[in-house]
Amino acid sequence: MDGYDGTSLRAAGLPETDLRPAIAEQDDPVLFATVSGAHLYGFPSQDSDVDLRGVHLLPTAALVGLREPDETRSRIWQRDGIELDLVTHDLRKFVRLLLRRNGYVLEQLLSPLVVRTSEAHAELASLVPGVLTHHHAHHYRGFAHTQWRLFEKTSELKPLLYTFRVLLTGIHLMRSGQVQAHLPSLLSQVAAPGYLPDLIAAKAAEEHGVADVDDTRVRGDVEALHAVLDAAQDGSGLPDAPGAHDALHDFVVRTRLA
Repeated sequence: MDGYDGTSLRAAGLPETDLRPAIAEQDDPVLFATVSGAHLYGFPSQDSDVDLRGVHLLPTAALVGLREPDETRSRIWQRDGIELDLVTHDLRKFVRLLLRRNGYVLEQLLSPLVVRTSEAHAELASLVPGVLTHHHAHHYRGFAHTQWRLFEKTSELKPLLYTFRVLLTGIHLMRSGQVQAHLPSLLSQVAAPGYLPDLIAAKAAEEHGVADVDDTRVRGDVEALHAVLDAAQDGSGLPDAPGAHDALHDFVVRTRLA
């Protein structure tokens, strides 16, 4: 089953191009492929590329022989005038990343913008609650620091929105145990500066536009959200360590041998 929902993808601002052939061209079976990046985060522009992320399944021989396995594959190319950026990991590597408090792969796995799915995709997503820990806050905190430094260098709107997005995602995750990467949705779930809808609209109009903001105010708001994330982590009911390691090991073995 491919799970392709063109209507949902169009609603997220994706182009009319059918994305399924891009996945079908891959050398090994793809267990799932979803859209990440600005389309998932809720602030794409007309110039945004399409970030496709997913999991491929290497044959067993590729993992037990002497050659280094091709665990991560990256490709950037044009299709129908649209820039596609595809990155997939072999299942074993992807699951190892899941167990390392990696917010990127969590968001990719749970993205509602599905290009290809499978029973294995659904089962892996069902195991996510056993992966989440309060240490995932470190991922979002670190990502926010990186994007803020980029904003300070460039004054571009894009890294500023990324800074706010990851802080709000981290706060929401610590409080609710739910992964939400869509910034417009987060604005109704976590207290955030009132100017963010205007920044989202400005980003939609220009991919690399300069942020028209009061730097002092924005810096204060970012620092305040860092403090909220710290407090949310301290008070989080999420566990200290993942509990799904054995279940994920079994899943990887069964899927590889199926």
